[in-house]
Amino acid sequence: MPNKIGLLLLLFLGNCFFSFAQSKKSITTTKIAETIVIDAELNEGVWKNADIATDFVMFEPDNGKPIDPKKKTEVKILYDDEAIYVGVLLYDDEPSKIMKEITERDDFGTTDAFGIFINGYNDGQQDFRFFVTAAGGQLDCLATEQIGEDFSWNAIWDSKAKITDFGWAIEMKIPYAALRFSGENEQTWGLNFVREIKRERRIYTWTHVDSKIGAVIQQAGILNGIENIKTPTRLFLIPYSSFYLNAGDAQKTKGELKGGLDIKYGINDAFTLDAILVPDFGQTKFDNVILNLGPFEQQFNENRPFFTEGTDLFSKGNLLYSRRIGQTPDFYPTLSENESISNYPGAINLLNAMKISGRNKDGLGIGFLNAITEKTTATVLNSIDNSKREVVVSPLTNYNVTVFDQRFNQNSSVTFINTNVTRNGSFRDANVTGLLFDLNNKSNKYNASGGIKSSGIYDVKSTNGVNASLNLAETSGKFRYSVGGEYISKDFDNNDLGINFKTNYYSLYSNINYRILNPNKLFNTFRISMGSYVEFYKPTQQIQLSNFNININSTNKKNHYFGGGINTNPFENYDYYEPRVANRYFVNPKNLGGYFYFSSNYNHKFALDLNPYLTHVLNENRYEAGINISPRYRFNDQFSLVYSFDYAKQQNDIGFIDFQNSDIIFARRNRNTFTNAVNSKFSISSVMNFNLSVRHYWSIAENNQINTLNLDGSLSPNTTYTNNKNSNFSSWNFDLSYSWWFAPGSQMSILYRNNAATFDRSINRNFGTNFTNLFDDNLNHVLSISVRYFIDYNQAKNWIKKG
Repeated sequence: MPNKIGLLLLLFLGNCFFSFAQSKKSITTTKIAETIVIDAELNEGVWKNADIATDFVMFEPDNGKPIDPKKKTEVKILYDDEAIYVGVLLYDDEPSKIMKEITERDDFGTTDAFGIFINGYNDGQQDFRFFVTAAGGQLDCLATEQIGEDFSWNAIWDSKAKITDFGWAIEMKIPYAALRFSGENEQTWGLNFVREIKRERRIYTWTHVDSKIGAVIQQAGILNGIENIKTPTRLFLIPYSSFYLNAGDAQKTKGELKGGLDIKYGINDAFTLDAILVPDFGQTKFDNVILNLGPFEQQFNENRPFFTEGTDLFSKGNLLYSRRIGQTPDFYPTLSENESISNYPGAINLLNAMKISGRNKDGLGIGFLNAITEKTTATVLNSIDNSKREVVVSPLTNYNVTVFDQRFNQNSSVTFINTNVTRNGSFRDANVTGLLFDLNNKSNKYNASGGIKSSGIYDVKSTNGVNASLNLAETSGKFRYSVGGEYISKDFDNNDLGINFKTNYYSLYSNINYRILNPNKLFNTFRISMGSYVEFYKPTQQIQLSNFNININSTNKKNHYFGGGINTNPFENYDYYEPRVANRYFVNPKNLGGYFYFSSNYNHKFALDLNPYLTHVLNENRYEAGINISPRYRFNDQFSLVYSFDYAKQQNDIGFIDFQNSDIIFARRNRNTFTNAVNSKFSISSVMNFNLSVRHYWSIAENNQINTLNLDGSLSPNTTYTNNKNSNFSSWNFDLSYSWWFAPGSQMSILYRNNAATFDRSINRNFGTNFTNLFDDNLNHVLSISVRYFIDYNQAKNWIKKG
């Protein structure tokens, strides 16, 4: 292993010139004047003489195997001044067995699919990918080697799929406004096609993508023949109108009407401006709130479209946690003895937001995101004279992210990123700057990545901190490995716009894994990996976290997935966060655990996911065990239902509960958590869908033994503390929605939502009673209707001319 690491460093320092040799397929397109009707018929005369891309080869599971002639695929491409046109014939000797589940946009479901990958700069850096399913559904994404596929990106394009007596056929029209390419008269684009035959769980590509190489985009073929096209004016307006009807047991029914405008503008052939005026996120998915007894905040997924669409540049360095923008207020007011909070806002209104993003032909990616939230106050009540005063809990605040990402040699990049939070008045400001690198040699066998980040907090007392990391890896072949480390100083703080739980430590980690690249007699896929992670608290050099693990992931010949692993913490860990006091720690003992995972083939109407796990603290009657069971049933191509049940039990869990004078109070507690969830969809068509999402969560934590935390991290019994710190938390969420894409990019959606939550200190182990108590004076109802209409400037200009 040391020799391999030394070789890896030598390769990078010596600027290795290895390259993988692969002949690239190519196809030449021709320009047309005839109008093509997108109907999957391919009956226009111009299709007859078009160049054909064929001879697909398998990508997985049997990489490199030619496609069965009975399932040959033929693709043709034409173009005009407005768009490229793709005609596809997908042969199948058993057309009746083609899988074609109807799903909403950007959801593959259980269906055959075809995709075209386009790189307008032919630089091996970024694909624009467009997929059509056998049911007629559309999916699109941006893809890079560093981030993967980002399906939050959406474009406006047209497609049609049709089942035939020979298999199925597709026609696609992809406007130039949905692509990025240079202004040269003669275009050369990177190109690949992909076909998935779902019932066989096989994926084929036009140009062979060698799975031994840790890169896909660089192995694309070539599209020639496009000449003298121009990037159209990319100006899109999306006005919207929403109506909300709110009701609840504790409030009168009231209605609210909202309206606003989203703008997308192509600054040039590479960069796009997105802006939202008067934002409306009322129909975003609910958060899966839990009973959080730990020292760190719960982290939520971002569900607001503006902050999820096309944000791959802003995710560099993990410095942006966009839920900070418009979250709960930043500050809690200082109260006098006779004061209390009578009204504390649950969120901060977002006034407006905009972002500029894109990448030019020289590989320079630029991202600029800016958002402003309004001044927000809480009401403080004086109990003596009943007077009230307003206190600012979040001032007018500006959030900003700036990114410059330079790619080179098709597969490497250097990134500069800065995040900044500026608050009006005397409130704290924050600034974080990062310089990152991701380097691969030309054969994509070796990788070096990492960077350095610096934070500055400007408050009553200003602080500066640093975060540095380095990772070295071999990323191709059957055997792959990585080693790395990270250092975070005491004062590194990126939490004003990012999220980070721990500081003042350094860590070391490694991983080595083996995988099969082609199926064998037992498995279609098989991978075994061993990993280690050790984290040291810098001031004392004590281990504050450690884990050693071995994991197996496999798919058998029937395409059932099996996985499992064993993990252990072989050292005592010094937890400096659970006590909630600086320089105090709790000693966590050694533990040993394992898990198993089974997921049956989703091609079957009935499928099952099963995941039991157990972690046992050695030499103590203390453990955590749980199981997830998730059956799913596809009634037909339109209707499916997924049920999920999670149960977790923590026996003699130990954690902080309170302070008693100068003492830190811990408790041994038993905790049981139940989560029931149902997700169902009924699709009338690929553009008209009903969705149901239901979640009930119940968690109880009962303290059995009260302890005082000693200075050496151990516990001693406490017989004087009598406060009740048990926890009983339940939550309920119900969403029923209807969505209709009535025109390209235009959507009407109707959502009925109700939710409730309760928390108290009494322990009631009766599931039925706790469930029914949720709906006693707690249930809130929302009915909302939202209409968004997509206006393309180029089409609107023609409307005006015709008018």
